[in-house]
Amino acid sequence: MRNLALRATAPAVVLASAGGLLTTLAAPASAATTCTSPVFKRQFFANTTFSGTPKKTDCDSVIDQNWGTGTPASGLPSNNFGVRWSVTRDFGSGGPFSFAASAQDGIRVYLDGVRKVDLWKNVSTTVKKTVNVTIPSGKHTLRVDFVNWTGTANVKFAYTPRTSATVDTVKPLTPTGTSVSYDTTTGKAKLTWAKNKEMDLAGYRVYRRLKGTSYGSTPLATTTSTSYTDSTLPVTGASYYYEVRAHDKAGNESAGTADQLVTTVDRVAPGVPAGLKVTDDSEAGGLTIGWSGVEGATSYRVYRAASADGTYTGIGSTDQLSYKDASAAVRTTYYYRVSALDAAGNESARSAAVSGLRADDTPPPAVTGVTVTPTEYGFELDWDANPAPDLFRYLVYAGEVLRDGEDSVCSAHQEVWLAPDVTSYTYTTLPDGVERCFLVDPYDTSWNSPYEWSKSGEIVSVTELDMTPSVPTPEDSPVRLTAIPNQGNVDLSWYDVADATGYQVYRWNPDTKAYEKLAATTTATSYVDTAAAKGTTHFYWVTALYADGTESAAGGDWAVMAP
Repeated sequence: MRNLALRATAPAVVLASAGGLLTTLAAPASAATTCTSPVFKRQFFANTTFSGTPKKTDCDSVIDQNWGTGTPASGLPSNNFGVRWSVTRDFGSGGPFSFAASAQDGIRVYLDGVRKVDLWKNVSTTVKKTVNVTIPSGKHTLRVDFVNWTGTANVKFAYTPRTSATVDTVKPLTPTGTSVSYDTTTGKAKLTWAKNKEMDLAGYRVYRRLKGTSYGSTPLATTTSTSYTDSTLPVTGASYYYEVRAHDKAGNESAGTADQLVTTVDRVAPGVPAGLKVTDDSEAGGLTIGWSGVEGATSYRVYRAASADGTYTGIGSTDQLSYKDASAAVRTTYYYRVSALDAAGNESARSAAVSGLRADDTPPPAVTGVTVTPTEYGFELDWDANPAPDLFRYLVYAGEVLRDGEDSVCSAHQEVWLAPDVTSYTYTTLPDGVERCFLVDPYDTSWNSPYEWSKSGEIVSVTELDMTPSVPTPEDSPVRLTAIPNQGNVDLSWYDVADATGYQVYRWNPDTKAYEKLAATTTATSYVDTAAAKGTTHFYWVTALYADGTESAAGGDWAVMAP
């Protein structure tokens, strides 16, 4: 009867007729055996032609067996059997390999179906052979056939890369599957990649470069793993690129992977501002703090304290190189420190402290209520108390009124500085009818005054009394008289006159309108008038007396006696 063969999508079975009946034959166990590369799939045959269904199929990681004269597997004869190993694996970049085979009896080795080793005869001792083979890159299939015809059976085969630098010039393949992750909390970058397929792979080299620069010749790290964690990244906000290169045992290095970008978190503060300077800016109404620029800074923060080692409080920020503290009070010293901030918000340490004082640039109000009263000794000045809380002094100006037609000018000088609680002043001068002018100018503790700032103030002009004696003093007297008030008295002194035997002292009496003798004659050249009244002006004459009884022309002077 004719055999029938049927196909099904289920696991294959063979249906055969026997006496008109169909029986089902189970598929051989070898059909279900799979081995993960690079483990060999091994098949045992009960013949030396590798025909028919294998008696056994399993996986074998190493071809190195010695069965002696026994049977290699259940169901096989001890002679005339065959064993076949096969594997398909990825050789990566390929390169030079060494095939080492030994067997008793026969062994053949195939690469992609091409025979590379052929020791195929019945021998009584083990035979060996090593061949050098160049395997192209990618996946290739190795097959090893062994037969034992009679006697002892052993077999060994190994394929290994040749790693001598003079032989292997094939670069490994560039690693694939590269990726990078960055942990902003730890500041670490982790690179991962797929394992290369090369059997002669020595490891991987990780390179890093700053964005805008090139990779150096020295790797950041070398590893045999397929990942690397970089814990040396500066946390400056800069961007870095990574690439991974494979290298083999012969020293060949692959091309680099595609750049893997990491932008770091910025935790590095900029430098500390320097060159601080505080300027009192009266026009701007405050203190201006200036400093030198800091590289990488996008803004600056200003701190202020009441003392150099006090508590500093932030008072403002700016993207400029100066800051105006408009809240600074006048006549108060402040201490300032400045820090720099970058775009990530990192703040530098604070600068060294620098101090500044905002001066009082507001003068007191002008003095009001000024009255000037002429007296026999000059003038009495009075004015209202100035309300400025920081009043420090009064400055009294006194002078003469100069007239040119209808125009008049007060030509004054600084007469006296007075305490802030004084509101009057006695100005002594010769009352001879001159028109006088006065100004009382207040100063505060910052030396501001309305007259100094704006030339403002009330100038009062008054004509003094005329106390000049009606009898004029001669101009040709040999006597040079000086009259000086001194502790309620008037001290008179003069130079000795040649040939004089004595001197006569006179004082003007406004009531009698005549110069009257004060005492008997004196031979001295000085005289103290202890009877001079206070609060008026006294006029004096002194004449020289001669032996012939004559008297010289009088020399005169005056003295003002304040009350």
